Amino acid sequence: MTEKDVLKRVPISKPPFGIADLKKSIPPHCFKRSLIHSFASFFRDLIIIYAFYYLAANYIPLLPKPLSYAAWPLYWFAQGSILMGFWILGHECGHHAFSEYQWIDDAVGFFIHSVCLTPYFSFKYSHRSHHAHTNSIEYDEVYIPKRKSDTFFTEFLNNGPGNMFTLILRTTLGLPLYLIFNVYGRDYDGFANHFLPQSGIFNDRERSQVVLSDVGIMVVLYAFYNLFVTQGVKTTLFLYGIPLFVMSGLFVFLTYLNHTHPSIAHYDSTEWDWLRGALSTIDRDFGFLNRVFHNANQTHVVHHLFPTIPHYHAIEAREAVKPMLGDYYKYDDTPVLKAMWRDTKECIYVEPDEKTEKNGVYWYFK
Repeated sequence: MTEKDVLKRVPISKPPFGIADLKKSIPPHCFKRSLIHSFASFFRDLIIIYAFYYLAANYIPLLPKPLSYAAWPLYWFAQGSILMGFWILGHECGHHAFSEYQWIDDAVGFFIHSVCLTPYFSFKYSHRSHHAHTNSIEYDEVYIPKRKSDTFFTEFLNNGPGNMFTLILRTTLGLPLYLIFNVYGRDYDGFANHFLPQSGIFNDRERSQVVLSDVGIMVVLYAFYNLFVTQGVKTTLFLYGIPLFVMSGLFVFLTYLNHTHPSIAHYDSTEWDWLRGALSTIDRDFGFLNRVFHNANQTHVVHHLFPTIPHYHAIEAREAVKPMLGDYYKYDDTPVLKAMWRDTKECIYVEPDEKTEKNGVYWYFK
């Protein structure tokens, strides 16, 4: 795939197909959720997480100093990557794609996301809003693009050092900043926060489950506190803290690249519709991490179209809809680090393209 093909803008006209047409093109078994398959992925990740922990805790301290200096970063990246894949299974639970039973999905998802320091129900509800309003300028939930009038981003930070600062801030603190302060999120009246039940993100029916999500996080934080006391700060950070930090960075890599691209449009309320919004996403190739991430990065487009399809059927479903999607399907195989830097530089703000007559369609500029 050439650079020109990668950067070619997706069509913005209303597609000649509907969601029902796309669903008919997918084999029916792709919509079937299997407890056996889902729990196989769950226990696979859990076993690998424990194996990495056991090896790191028992053998890295025995290594000579120079080797241990190399072994710890390898452990942090490997464990953080597996934790990201584990987190993705929790995300799948939030979409009711883990099993046919909602209570199982919520129980498993609550456990996974709490361990990963993500408030399960809180994220589930805000993420549902994201899926309902993808690439809507007014109502999408996260990665809301800046406008040209926001001169701090479009002028002060629109340069090499500014791009580097933005990239480092986003990849190191992006997830906690979003969850705690709603940075990169939609504007709400008042303070928006994933841990605050009265936040405008949630409705009255959801607030009690936000409290439950907070309890899950507090239990895990209390467990970390006990580890600090019994094992020491360094051991706890090395075995648990830094891998979770790596997972947080990979979360940003994954979600940012699946939702940000020079060829993808955003829409205001005069032009937006659900199908074009769902198609304004990008499949990416993360190389050897594809399988670790349960191929979520490679199947994001079909995930937005049919979020209840489980990960083990997603590639087959993607291949089934691609012929009908045609140019509406966007795939970018640019190496991840190169793509992250390119899109950080190129996707500074959105405005309507003066060369077109579509004032409600917004494209990235720099």
